[in-house]
Amino acid sequence: MTSARTSLWIGTYPAAGAGSPAGLGEGIWRVELDTASGTFGAAELVAVTPSPSFVAAHPSGRVLYAVGELTAGTVTAFAVPEGSVPGQLVALDVVASGGADPCHLLLAPDARTLYVANYSSGTLGVLPLDADGLFTAEVRAARGPVQVLGHAGSGPDASRQEGPHAHFVAIAPGGQFVVVADLGTDDLRRYARDTATGLLSAAGIAATLPPGTGPRHLVFAADGRTAYVVGELDVSVADGATSVPGAWPRHFAVVDGVVVVAAQVGGVLVALRSGEGLAPRVVTSVLPLPAPACVVPTA
Repeated sequence: MTSARTSLWIGTYPAAGAGSPAGLGEGIWRVELDTASGTFGAAELVAVTPSPSFVAAHPSGRVLYAVGELTAGTVTAFAVPEGSVPGQLVALDVVASGGADPCHLLLAPDARTLYVANYSSGTLGVLPLDADGLFTAEVRAARGPVQVLGHAGSGPDASRQEGPHAHFVAIAPGGQFVVVADLGTDDLRRYARDTATGLLSAAGIAATLPPGTGPRHLVFAADGRTAYVVGELDVSVADGATSVPGAWPRHFAVVDGVVVVAAQVGGVLVALRSGEGLAPRVVTSVLPLPAPACVVPTA
């Protein structure tokens, strides 16, 4: 079997759980994956940083961004060392995320704006980038976003929907709007996007979901007219055909036909490939890692 190796960035969550003190072993890992066999190779902790539960890679391959999912939320830009097997990431700059507990990052298609969903505060931060993928002078001067957008609201689940909780950011087909899945208010919030600057202005509610849905993630269909939304609280979208080792599969990525799942509570990365015919996917490799929360292929 021919080897086809690729590298993955893995963001992690505090192994002791949400609300635990930062610095208990979490960080960013680089993991090798053989996509031909679906097996993991070497894993290296390349940055020790608090609660990097979501990461995003600049298309140049030279910069990696990570949230710090803390009450005083942060976004860090890391330099990726040169070479086929880079070593430790180097923190270039750390700025505020525009709210509490940032949990998702979206890099705009032109790689000139980074959008940050802050879960606990329910706010969306806008961080412009320069041509090299670094924070602009405006961001550095403000030590945070040039825009912070949010709204009020709640849902029927008093334990999870006491206020807005921005959980996921997407750009709608055509690039004219940014859509935020708000778990706390059962809304998909919409913002008009200036395609030249990446800046936003409020444009209302794109969709209101049934009370108690708790929208977490969304994806647009190829036709550009349909959006699929996962409801975390009512489990309104689920697929029980694949059994994954570990617990709490928080995020996944499809890499050359291999599905890599980050099982946060189980403390493992899991690789799966399609079975024969109608058979479900089969586990090809399991790699222990501390509370993996995000899988992103290197650029």
